[in-house]
Amino acid sequence: MNAVLDAVTTAPGFGMFLTVGAYVGAVQLHHRLGRPALLAPVFVTMVVVALVLHLLGIPYPDYLASVSVLVILLGPATVALALPLLRSGPALLASCWAVLTTLLVTGVVSLGVTVAATTLLGASPEIVRTTLPRNVTSPVALTLAETLHGVVALSVVLTLVSGVLGAVLGPGLLSLARVRDPRARGFAIGLSAHGIGTARALAESDTAGGWSSAAMVLNALAMTVALPFVAGWLGG
Repeated sequence: MNAVLDAVTTAPGFGMFLTVGAYVGAVQLHHRLGRPALLAPVFVTMVVVALVLHLLGIPYPDYLASVSVLVILLGPATVALALPLLRSGPALLASCWAVLTTLLVTGVVSLGVTVAATTLLGASPEIVRTTLPRNVTSPVALTLAETLHGVVALSVVLTLVSGVLGAVLGPGLLSLARVRDPRARGFAIGLSAHGIGTARALAESDTAGGWSSAAMVLNALAMTVALPFVAGWLGG
């Protein structure tokens, strides 16, 4: 039995089959239960894959190697999310000062909270640098973590967790705050939950998705410029 299990888990396509299968099942479950926020497909897939890897004792590097095709496709998938940005271009230009002000304020608050929290908790400078790209979409966060000499794997995990939490909790919090405008909702979700949040915003409306995509792209550009300076100020 153990020999059969080992043969299955070490097969080249096991990680791909596990990930895609878990996601397809999560999507079906999400639709059947009325699309509850806490059962977002990406979040459910993360939990299922993590549990399977833990129970079967599969090292994460082995799993990552087996899903290398998905990792490669992450970049083009993120670029594809910029398509709704083109549709929202004129509206963004008409509100450019509000957009830039929101981008600046949220960037300062996000980085300030991240640095303050990790420093107060006694994190090492390396860990502080690792947490800086957490609100940037995954492909950019990976590159930034390498540039900042952080722990790349941990930075990507924090990015995914931030995205999932933002996508799961963001729409509900915005509704509680009585934010109804799809532009404001989309921009807020894109800033806090990047690619995962943008997929969720697209489910609300094309307008929300377009503004979420814009926020994700603009935030990635801003952080790419700002984070090296912040890391230098921190001694990185």
